[in-house]
Amino acid sequence: MIKLGDYHILRVIRQADQGLYLEGDEQSGDILLPNRYVPDGIAIGQEIEVFLYLDQDERLIATTEHPLAKVGEFAWLECAWTNQYGAFLKWGLMKDLFCPFREQKQRMEVGKHYIIYIKEDEETHRLMATAKVERYLSPATSTPTDNVPSDFVNETQQPLKHGTACDCLIWQKTYLGFKCIIDNRYQGQIYDNQIFQPMHTGDRMTAYIDHVRQDGKIDITLQPTGRQHTLDFAEVLLRYLYENNGHCDLGDKSPAELIYDRFKVSKKAYKKAVGDLYRRRLITLDDNGIHLV
Repeated sequence: MIKLGDYHILRVIRQADQGLYLEGDEQSGDILLPNRYVPDGIAIGQEIEVFLYLDQDERLIATTEHPLAKVGEFAWLECAWTNQYGAFLKWGLMKDLFCPFREQKQRMEVGKHYIIYIKEDEETHRLMATAKVERYLSPATSTPTDNVPSDFVNETQQPLKHGTACDCLIWQKTYLGFKCIIDNRYQGQIYDNQIFQPMHTGDRMTAYIDHVRQDGKIDITLQPTGRQHTLDFAEVLLRYLYENNGHCDLGDKSPAELIYDRFKVSKKAYKKAVGDLYRRRLITLDDNGIHLV
């Protein structure tokens, strides 16, 4: 089934002056891939991956360009221009993505960036953006909300267990830390005491599930958690000691910022690794730090 605002692998069926025509379905008909997007060496009968959207004349068209996001995804996009109907956002294609005034939390301004969700307008069937992203987030402890399209659900997604790696889009600053969007589906929170690096709205990074709350939101960390991570970092720390005359000046009372600057781990992870090495009788501890036995 041909889906607007998504990627498809389609077969080339004929060539015309304006480009190649790709085989669609009964509803879409044949789809034009304009000459500017035709890769060298492509021939009739071959298949090609394309993204489908509507051009300036509202015709279904294919492109080999990759937008910053597709239908059903969240993104951090810049406002390119505005008119009396709404704002137009840069998303990596020739035609900018429209966000009508009714879908804006505040009037969008040229040059500023916004967290948005991309969807197909139910009335016009055009692609559009909405800044009212809360409508499209699901609680982590139940099935998706009624507002979330069924095709938004990834049934093969990994269970939300403690320590599971996830994709994290930083959403907005709060007095607790940062809200974020997890795996393009859930709302999460990173607390200030877990942050040891510069962070801004729109950043994407790998994070780790810490706790799924009763309200369906997820607390996450930027560091891997669990026993295996402790063992992995303990080996890193042990190697550091061997390479630095058997001594590290960072101990239990050292500032978390110094620990992160040197080892890129949280103070909690550092203390767990130190404890592991101490129980294995590989190090000793004193006011000057840790030492190899």
